[in-house]
Amino acid sequence: MLSSSVNTNVGAMIALQNLNATNADLATVQNRINTGKKIASAKDNGAIWAIAQGQRAEIGALGAVKQSLDRGIAAVDVAMAAGETVSDLLLQMKEKALAATDASLKTASRNALNEDFRALRDQITSVTNNAEFNGVNLLKTGATGFQALANAAGTNSMTVGAEVLALGGTIVTVGATQSITTLSRATASLAAVNASLDNVSGALARLGTKSKALETHRTFVGKLTDSLESGVGNLVDADLAKESARLQALQTKQQLGVQALSIANQTPQLVLSLFRG
Repeated sequence: MLSSSVNTNVGAMIALQNLNATNADLATVQNRINTGKKIASAKDNGAIWAIAQGQRAEIGALGAVKQSLDRGIAAVDVAMAAGETVSDLLLQMKEKALAATDASLKTASRNALNEDFRALRDQITSVTNNAEFNGVNLLKTGATGFQALANAAGTNSMTVGAEVLALGGTIVTVGATQSITTLSRATASLAAVNASLDNVSGALARLGTKSKALETHRTFVGKLTDSLESGVGNLVDADLAKESARLQALQTKQQLGVQALSIANQTPQLVLSLFRG
């Protein structure tokens, strides 16, 4: 049984302690509602916060991987578009070279065909030299390919090799001075164009395979990022429905605590009744 004293109000002390505890819980709940997180800082739960920070770092790194893959895909797509243009040019060159193998052609007609052939030939150089994205050109002379990041640690990469489609190379065997001014040259040019068409088709197939591989890996990285973000959310995000219910309960408890403290503070006044005659 609590003693009656005007110096020490034990009941008020207990009521104040309970009210302070309720206010602390209420502040925690309000912070969770405001931030949407049950663990917003290391103070809330150091271990879980550290784990979440580690996963956030992983997510950020995967974002860089995705950007690298995006650049790689764009570079390959540009190369494929240019390669298809080269293939179309070779088809037109084949038409001119085949027409020039007609032994009955007059000199004027052969020269006209040769002018068209040369114009198409030179366009190949223009196309391959301009098939560039973000400084990467897979088709021009001296191209070396590129490597795209494949994991968050930076220890793995996806390599795309160059497919040099410049004139006089191993793929486009048509030379930079190839012509169809004579029957023999037209025959040789036709053979070179046919070989180049086959080679370019193979190069485009390889680029298509690499592009597909990059896109597949980008999709995987996106799914992995989503999974990590979901995991971090499970660790630190607050259940707002639960916190809302708890907020209402604590607000009621706070009001009751204030009333209890008010009642306890009135106890010393009761002592006066002991001394009334």
